[in-house]
Amino acid sequence: MALKKSQLYSSLWQSCDELRGGMDASQYKDYVLSLLFIKYVSDKYAGVAYAPINIPEGASFKDMVALKGKTDIGDQINKKVIAPLAAANQQLSQADFPDFNSEVKLGDGKEKVERLTNLIAIFESPSLDFSKNRADGDDILGDAYEYLMRHFATESGKSKGQFYTPAEVSRIMAKVVGIREAKTSASTTVYDPTCGSGSLLLKVSDEATTKVTIYGQEKDAATSGLARMNMILHDNPAALIEQGNTLADPKHKDGDVVKTFDFIVANPPFSDKRWSTGLDPANDKHDRFAGFGIPPNKQGDYAYLLHIVRSLKSTGAGACILPHGVLFRGNTEADIRRALVRKGYIKAIIGLPANLFYGTGIPACIVVVDKKDAQARKGIFMVDASQGFIKDGPKNRLRAQDIHKIVDAYTKSHDIAGYSRMVPVAEIEKNEFNLNLPRYIDSQKAEDRQDIEGHLRGGIPQADIDALKAYWDVCPRLKAALFETVRPGYVGLKVEKAKIKTTIYDHPQFVTFTSSMADHFETWRKMSAGSLKALKQGLHPAEVIEELSEGLLTHYAGKPLIDKYDVYQHLMGYWSAVMQDDCYLIAADGWKAETYRVIETKKGKDGKPDKHTDKGWACDLVPKTVLVSRFFAKEKAEIDRLNAELEAADAALLELEEEHSGDEGLFAELDKVNKANVAARLKELKGDKEAVEEAAALSKWMEFSTVQAELKRQLKDAEVALDTQALEKYPKLTEADVKALVVDDKWLAHMDREIHSEMSRISQALTQRVKILKERYEVRMPELVANVSSLEAKVEGHLKRMGFAW
Repeated sequence: MALKKSQLYSSLWQSCDELRGGMDASQYKDYVLSLLFIKYVSDKYAGVAYAPINIPEGASFKDMVALKGKTDIGDQINKKVIAPLAAANQQLSQADFPDFNSEVKLGDGKEKVERLTNLIAIFESPSLDFSKNRADGDDILGDAYEYLMRHFATESGKSKGQFYTPAEVSRIMAKVVGIREAKTSASTTVYDPTCGSGSLLLKVSDEATTKVTIYGQEKDAATSGLARMNMILHDNPAALIEQGNTLADPKHKDGDVVKTFDFIVANPPFSDKRWSTGLDPANDKHDRFAGFGIPPNKQGDYAYLLHIVRSLKSTGAGACILPHGVLFRGNTEADIRRALVRKGYIKAIIGLPANLFYGTGIPACIVVVDKKDAQARKGIFMVDASQGFIKDGPKNRLRAQDIHKIVDAYTKSHDIAGYSRMVPVAEIEKNEFNLNLPRYIDSQKAEDRQDIEGHLRGGIPQADIDALKAYWDVCPRLKAALFETVRPGYVGLKVEKAKIKTTIYDHPQFVTFTSSMADHFETWRKMSAGSLKALKQGLHPAEVIEELSEGLLTHYAGKPLIDKYDVYQHLMGYWSAVMQDDCYLIAADGWKAETYRVIETKKGKDGKPDKHTDKGWACDLVPKTVLVSRFFAKEKAEIDRLNAELEAADAALLELEEEHSGDEGLFAELDKVNKANVAARLKELKGDKEAVEEAAALSKWMEFSTVQAELKRQLKDAEVALDTQALEKYPKLTEADVKALVVDDKWLAHMDREIHSEMSRISQALTQRVKILKERYEVRMPELVANVSSLEAKVEGHLKRMGFAW
């Protein structure tokens, strides 16, 4: 059975994290990712002639496995596997790999042997067979590498997580830099001067329609090694990743000056205080600061941006992540900013939410630089996307809808109130070249204001009703059904507060609207069902979701009240959680619904598997619940009925026990209320005329208990019978059955529920708002004052009667 993509990642992370012990995550990652790399290249290229990576005899993962348990395992890995592998491939060096014999990092003696042996064992799993791995954008191995890096970045703490740019931010940069629209070829160059582990570079090259040539430089030796491996894992073995300080010693040069590139992306260290180490900025031989100015000693942000500007071809484009301070800080930075704007190099600024990046919580922005037609540029396109994110543990994370909205606004130059607009250079000049986004875009939500006259004289302000214009545009007569004018500028509610919801939901225009939206979804459902059922073995999941999600966005564009990006997010969330795994299963095996036993393994005190428990069976592509709903609805209804009856019997029994419990209760003589104790007590009470009431209560308990036991028996029998029937049904399913179950009953049924919930949320929002406005202005201030005075007089009277007077 094909292992689910998400399961592969999580099991890999859990296993590796378990073995980490007290080792720092930033160091441990080097061992785990190096092993993953060796496993991949061994599976893919061992014994293959003219492969991009040469695996010398005796230096494959298989040879590593043979070293398990040996006392000198670490030394042997260094000498027999890593050294020959690095020597046989010019794009690798031994320095790219960690020291597998380090007692400081791995422990000494037995501890090191056990840790390395167990770590190798994780990668022996049959699910990690990469010999068939495809490098086509649906790269499971490359994605596994990214997944581990993201987790290590999260675990590495403040200063050590900077080697990884969150994938969501990388995706935005890859889109806004414009490489997809460009006519690319193998001679097109993409460069990252601070490339970290290379994930940002890879996202950009993936966005190109052809293979491109990748260049990168990274200061940290271990991280540059990870980047080289990452390139190979993503089928870019020719990428040129150099190690060194980009500002002091740029490695990619044409002769003595920096090389220029078509596209540049970067996520440099924020406000690098040591940027000028090893560099004389006033006499920079690469001419990066001439005409702009030298950045401040303790703020290196503009040093990196000017390196990018200098490294771009005359028609080149770049995108750089920088802290928000670069947009408004003064002195030398203000001069540099003015020069960049006047030369027309800054094409766009995209403000991101705070706390997105590993290693810092400060908000950042993407500065898009474009030299093409720079002199003719009349403005800068600005996007304030600081409010669009979700909380994800200690960090914030961009959702699929946030990414798409940013990219749409930028690529289509959409003017969206409170979000994005083109800002003319003249307006920027008026603001003295301060580019702080709030000066140009007010992204804060409008305050819910209190109306003093409404509180004093009553009545809901007309302005609050007008603010609900989107609803009245759809249902113009609904406003008249809910409100009436009480005086100029103020309205009152025509219906009772308890009837607000029914007045809205039952209004003919609202019914028509909800019905039309249901029909709208049904149109998309029918269109999508056909294309989804046409999917075949070997499909590319990335292409499937691209087509499906873009179609959904287009289908809901311009629809009233419902935000197309919210609808899109429902699909993308479901894709990540379920549908993506399903598509990988179909890609590997076709439309096969195969069941398997679920075995739970518990570990003993020594950490080794100790106990195996059979927890039944499952099917990932067609879950049992989906199959049962279609083929065994009658049997399921009977089980639901028995469950409901059993719940009622449980409640009756509990109520009886609570009624007669306690020291004075009829069940006081029982240590514990159970069948054996109740039967024994009834036997004792036989013929006791003074205990008639107790005997009656105990008999009633016995009767309820018998009913409960019988229902449990019937329920168990029904569940076992249904389980057997369902399991026997799977082998009989035709391909058409599986397609109907997966596409209609699983995928599209889920989307139907999600869209309905979205419509329900929209309806409830109107109901809640009307109710809040009614309650806010329901009691006028004079009435409140009178009520307070009345209550004060009552309290004073009570106190006087009690003898307290003042």
